[in-house]
Amino acid sequence: MRFSTPRKVLAIGAVFLLLAGFAVLVPGATKTGPPVATAESLIPRLRAAGLVREGYPGTVAYTVKQGDTLYSIAARFKTSVATVSALNGIADPTKIKTGWTLYVPDVPAPPPTGPSVVVRNGDRTSDAVALTFDMGGRLDPALDIVNWLVAHNIRATIFPTGAVLDSTATNVARQVLAVVNSRPDLFEIGNHSYDHPDFTTISAAAMKQQLATTEAAVARVSSMTMKPRFRPPFGAYDTAVLEAVGAAGYAITVMWDVDTIDWRPESDGGPTRQQIVDKVLNNARGGSIVLMHLGGYNTFEALPSIVAGLRARGYEPGTVSDVLAD
Repeated sequence: MRFSTPRKVLAIGAVFLLLAGFAVLVPGATKTGPPVATAESLIPRLRAAGLVREGYPGTVAYTVKQGDTLYSIAARFKTSVATVSALNGIADPTKIKTGWTLYVPDVPAPPPTGPSVVVRNGDRTSDAVALTFDMGGRLDPALDIVNWLVAHNIRATIFPTGAVLDSTATNVARQVLAVVNSRPDLFEIGNHSYDHPDFTTISAAAMKQQLATTEAAVARVSSMTMKPRFRPPFGAYDTAVLEAVGAAGYAITVMWDVDTIDWRPESDGGPTRQQIVDKVLNNARGGSIVLMHLGGYNTFEALPSIVAGLRARGYEPGTVSDVLAD
């Protein structure tokens, strides 16, 4: 993916440049004399003169930062993952590295309209494990969980529903999102629909409405963006769902490879605190995405042992973007 020598593209197609008393042939020009230097060797002076740029015409160089994913970079530059991949020769969009230089369009392009890409885990060579929390319905331990994450500087991805944020019965969800919004260094968010319908049973127009109303609910209490992350209610999706949410700007459909089933109380056969801990520690691998709930039963009690156990195994808790960036 990385090139030993970046491709250099001359901004002026047919021009003769005299440097150091010699004629240097610029691509597109007609040869009038023997060149004594290559454009490559004169790049520093050409760049200083404003006659050369990096990458393809119409692109700019972008250095990948911690937490970036190809999906978030594409969204930032209003382009598609396919476009960025093609510009940079990337075969696997889940595998980019912090510090890489990527070329991206420097002019606004239409939002990506391709189908959303399903992600169940990130790079298996990563030392990060994504902790993800859905928020909707039961909220009893939600504020305790996010405050604990903040107190211990633990990164995580939160997927709220819009309805829980608009609830008039409780202010807890709005308080949670306020905490999340105050710590963008720790948290990112994704769209989990407005009122949690099975997306495979509703129309494309209804899906678009679900996503848009959730965006509006989030915008009332947070400055963070949920795009490009979508988590389908019940984990249910099909081709039509991926096409609809992709067209709405959600390039990633975030699933999971470790499910704690913490939404089910012990009285209904749900897991104990220790069973949640064991489920995560026995199944998490590099790049894993762990599904939990801010209203989960025994989730808050299990978190300290989950974090300690992951670190003891050489993994660091992180966000979805963290496991996709490594």
